[in-house]
Amino acid sequence: MTCKPDLTMKPEVTPFFDPATNTISYVVKDPGSEACAVVDSVMDIDYAAGRISYESADRIIAFIREKALRLEWLIETHVHADHLSGAPYIQAALGGKIGIGRNITVVQETFGKVFNEGTEFQRDGSQFDRLFEDGDSYRIGAMTACTIHTPGHTPACMTHVIGDAAFVGDTLFMPDGGSARADFPGGDAGTLYDSIQRVLALSRETRLFMCHDYGPNGRDIAWETTVGEQRDHNIHVGQGRSREDFVAMREARDATLKMPTLIIPSLQVNMKAGELPPEENGKRFLKVPLGGL
Repeated sequence: MTCKPDLTMKPEVTPFFDPATNTISYVVKDPGSEACAVVDSVMDIDYAAGRISYESADRIIAFIREKALRLEWLIETHVHADHLSGAPYIQAALGGKIGIGRNITVVQETFGKVFNEGTEFQRDGSQFDRLFEDGDSYRIGAMTACTIHTPGHTPACMTHVIGDAAFVGDTLFMPDGGSARADFPGGDAGTLYDSIQRVLALSRETRLFMCHDYGPNGRDIAWETTVGEQRDHNIHVGQGRSREDFVAMREARDATLKMPTLIIPSLQVNMKAGELPPEENGKRFLKVPLGGL
């Protein structure tokens, strides 16, 4: 199926930057109504202290309430390995449906084994309200959003195209940041290259919104670019870089990277749509698999 965005539709995009995880979450509003979606929300964790808090999600909730918006969707571009999702917390406050790519089932199967989840853990994606296929569409007020399956970083990665805006998750970074790593279980550098080409095939004017930015070389944090800027200037894939060269670069670079600080809690929580483990004797517990990653 093909994603055919309506470039005349220009959603209002409000970013929320979380400095603890360098994540950018978004409120995406239909310009013709009060309908909106939230993309890649964050739940805060002090990992060393084992303490959960909700400052990042509360900022988004306060914004939506202040603007009297109607939340229809909570979109996860993929199963994040570097921050916990705030989607169920926001959903409990404002409603909306939580959606992710259908290949969440592949991620659940892989990491269900890593974390030794029991048979009570459903690996069918049923924790989410909607599982998106490549080329699916959904509505945010009068806007039609469409999905592009962009695996490589993870099997479940999806790019969500809403009018002239596309939310690429970790598939791409800003042009001077390049691309996401592809060495997690289920990731693949060649597949990532192919997915990036699908994003770069969109109109040059399409606005692209990043999930992360780390301010390379000391520049200010940024999160918005365009397809044209990525085609021309992306340090990993710009100027028509070949698949072979990209794979060699990406695999060599990934071999030097450490695992994200929050990968252990993030994967356990996010593969279950952001739900925390059930209480046992009044407390919640996360697992640390030794040698599993």
